[in-house]
Amino acid sequence: METATFAAGCFWGVEAVFERTEGVEKTTVGYTGGKTKNPTYEQVCTGKTEHAEAVQIIYNPKIITYEQLLETFWMIHDPTQKNRQGPDIGTQYRSAIFYHNQEQKHMAGESKKQKEKYLGVKIQTEITLAKEFYPAEEYHQKYLKKQGRTSCRI
Repeated sequence: METATFAAGCFWGVEAVFERTEGVEKTTVGYTGGKTKNPTYEQVCTGKTEHAEAVQIIYNPKIITYEQLLETFWMIHDPTQKNRQGPDIGTQYRSAIFYHNQEQKHMAGESKKQKEKYLGVKIQTEITLAKEFYPAEEYHQKYLKKQGRTSCRI
């Protein structure tokens, strides 16, 4: 098994998509990319922790590749927006790929270049080394599934 970590706006919807992806064994929503240890949701929402709402994915590379995970990542959000996705505004909603090794860093960078070329606009997605990942509070885990929903959209 391998690990991938992505931020693409509100983590509920991101998790819901990856949770249904073949080859993804486990998803955990949480906070990463900031400076505060063990932040709470309320702290992250202030923007002062510098954390992003993110999803950590454990996947089977024999079933799904990192490149395929990147394709899904690009499809589920608007990477041209800085620090927001739809009505959700703030640094915690930024688009980010948190790489776990040099191979992921390279693939993420190449993927971003291809996306920029395809769209013809600047991609705001940051690509940064994965830091400590802090799982979100239990009520956030599998939130949409608990609500009987499959997406955040009405």
